[in-house]
Amino acid sequence: MINKNSYELEDKVVLLIGASGLLGQEYSKSLSAAGANVVLADLNFSNCKKLESKLRKCYNVNPLAVKVDITKKQSIIQMIKKVKKNYSKIDVLINNAIFPEGPKERSTGFENFSLSVWNKVLSVNLTGVFLCCQEVGKIMVKQKQGNIINISSIYGLNGSDQRIYGKSKLNSSPAYAVTKSGILNLTRYLASYWHDKGIRVNTLSLGGVKNNQDSTFVKNYSYKTMVGRMANQNDYSGSILFLASNASSYMTGSNLVVDGGWTAW
Repeated sequence: MINKNSYELEDKVVLLIGASGLLGQEYSKSLSAAGANVVLADLNFSNCKKLESKLRKCYNVNPLAVKVDITKKQSIIQMIKKVKKNYSKIDVLINNAIFPEGPKERSTGFENFSLSVWNKVLSVNLTGVFLCCQEVGKIMVKQKQGNIINISSIYGLNGSDQRIYGKSKLNSSPAYAVTKSGILNLTRYLASYWHDKGIRVNTLSLGGVKNNQDSTFVKNYSYKTMVGRMANQNDYSGSILFLASNASSYMTGSNLVVDGGWTAW
């Protein structure tokens, strides 16, 4: 029998990295609605401050906006100090930040893909996750409990289908694919490493989100999904709530794929 209280996060402290983005904002709302105090961590501090005010007003919780550059270890350490000072604990870490590759990067063929862009994407999407897990993990080991959720993608599982992008050429980059694949085994490694420390580590792998893309691309992408559409921006909120709560208490080292059936054909 399912206990509805399993999904409640009252008084839990959730550190959400990449909080100001499209999905980060949606995650913060669902987590706050469940009672969590969400730490809104991002380079875009002004957006996080606005979101902090909205969450406090709408959900009667105690969120905290924090500026952080996850490519710099000292910045992460300073963020954690602020979180500890404000709450004294960290119950859940969600690694949601990604490097914002633009049209130029995404339209460049592999043969000419820039090494500097490659390094920048890896520094945020993978090294940043490593650093956040490392520093927050130290806190969770001392607490003897914790929950880490790493965000991956269908392109960490499958090859990018070159056919669906059409004339736009706005393909998923090789750096993105490599980082999202690396997330999967980093999750497994950490779940195994901390298996006796009360720390669970899981991955959430997402499909594409509709966000003003070219209509031809949306049509081609939707055709490849079993449900016949791209994800809406709130389609992943329930999955985040499940992984962050005690509803997933028997789950660690796993990858929850929510992609409209994209990878199931």
